[in-house]
Amino acid sequence: MNRFEQRRALVTGAASGIGRATALRLLDEGARLVAADISEDGLAETARLAERAGTAERLSTLRLDTGDEDSVVSVVDETVNRLGGLDVLVNSAGILRAAHTHEASLEMWNRIITVNLTGTFLVTRQALPALLDSPNGVVVNFSSTSASFAHPYMAAYAASKGGIQSFTHTLASEYSEQGLRAVCVAPGSIKSGITDATPGYLPSDADMSLFAKLSPMLATEQRAGGATMAGPETVAGVVAMLASEDGAFVTGTEIRIDGGTHA
Repeated sequence: MNRFEQRRALVTGAASGIGRATALRLLDEGARLVAADISEDGLAETARLAERAGTAERLSTLRLDTGDEDSVVSVVDETVNRLGGLDVLVNSAGILRAAHTHEASLEMWNRIITVNLTGTFLVTRQALPALLDSPNGVVVNFSSTSASFAHPYMAAYAASKGGIQSFTHTLASEYSEQGLRAVCVAPGSIKSGITDATPGYLPSDADMSLFAKLSPMLATEQRAGGATMAGPETVAGVVAMLASEDGAFVTGTEIRIDGGTHA
């Protein structure tokens, strides 16, 4: 399929996990794309994978700190200049930390909210003029099943993802008459850099029985922290659908991708 031929995309968080899988999927379908992330080593690996797939000539990489307004302004403006406009924005960048809520520091709370929620706002705000100039502009934001279902020890992360869902609904309404679509994906039980690192963030006395109900009903082939997971390409395929003309009548909602974990 070449659903993204002649379409210009920016994917944040593209140095690993779901963000990388999404960037590679959009490239495979013909997009001209900027992959942005704070990890330059991870971006180099994304570029190597694109080279192996024969799509690297349509890929640029830029270092981005979504929690820094100056970085966001610079990277989004450079993206628009390189691509000559913007049709698709995928806000995948995010971090997770975990703690007993009564022991969580304000510094940790603020850092998660800044990178995940404020970062999504900053990138979107800077990209909106270019997206509104596109005849088929679309924003795909990354929420999480933690926004709607209990994920213990992750209060700040869950709050940031719930905020992203609300922000997405507002975008969809506010700019609908100008042709912009805005939609969320809410992954769960998906292997990524975040899920690989999660066990190291949990409190040493975490009650692991609280995670017993966070298992998918569908068969999976990967594991992270002892839990069964699907691969990040599972989410990338859904993002590609939502950002393409196949998703032309989808806006102002979130799509849960969790193998039935929360059915």
